[in-house]
Amino acid sequence: MTIMRHDTDAVRVLKGLGDGRSSVRLRTALAASTTPDPRFVDKLVERGAIEPEFFVRDMLTWALTRHPVSVTLPALLREVRSERAQARSQALHTLSKIGDGRAWPAITRTLLSDADDEVARSAWRAAVVLVPEGEEPELAAVLATQLGRGERETRLSLSRALVALGEVIVPALRDATTAPDPRTRTHALATQRLLRDPDAGFEFAVEEAKRVVALGGSGREGR
Repeated sequence: MTIMRHDTDAVRVLKGLGDGRSSVRLRTALAASTTPDPRFVDKLVERGAIEPEFFVRDMLTWALTRHPVSVTLPALLREVRSERAQARSQALHTLSKIGDGRAWPAITRTLLSDADDEVARSAWRAAVVLVPEGEEPELAAVLATQLGRGERETRLSLSRALVALGEVIVPALRDATTAPDPRTRTHALATQRLLRDPDAGFEFAVEEAKRVVALGGSGREGR
């Protein structure tokens, strides 16, 4: 009787994740997190690749973190190689929440410079969480190649990722302050300011950096 009820609950969850109503999908993902079952993992990952609602995607991630890493990790590592941008982004986001260092080799330079901003942002966040001790300077150098990229939210995400690595980013930022592209120089200077003064705020740091760049400086003067 217990086994039959368990199977019925599993079928309900697997079906509910594909329901046309976002409220049902949200409740179903919550149920999957409350009563984890390895049979849910592939469906949770699959749904994350196409789910249009942010709150549902967030619950899908939470549900996956409640399942054994031995089951979720292989599925997520396959997903980061998907041709679908949302699939890559969602898988990377989930890996950052799980925080298992065995996922680190999957955080490739290709993902860190992915053409899709959401994928790249997810990769930056995951990289900062998963990077092994001693490999932070190399990661900082790769992240610095993305300075000046995208709109405000993308640039803010990159600055946060870099600042989270700490002082190891200083050489990469210093080099970037002399880049030919003024957007790169501005972003590098703003990130330098945030590293020195995390309370400065991104907008203030960017405006200050723009003034320096407009005057033809790199921020090194007087140091």
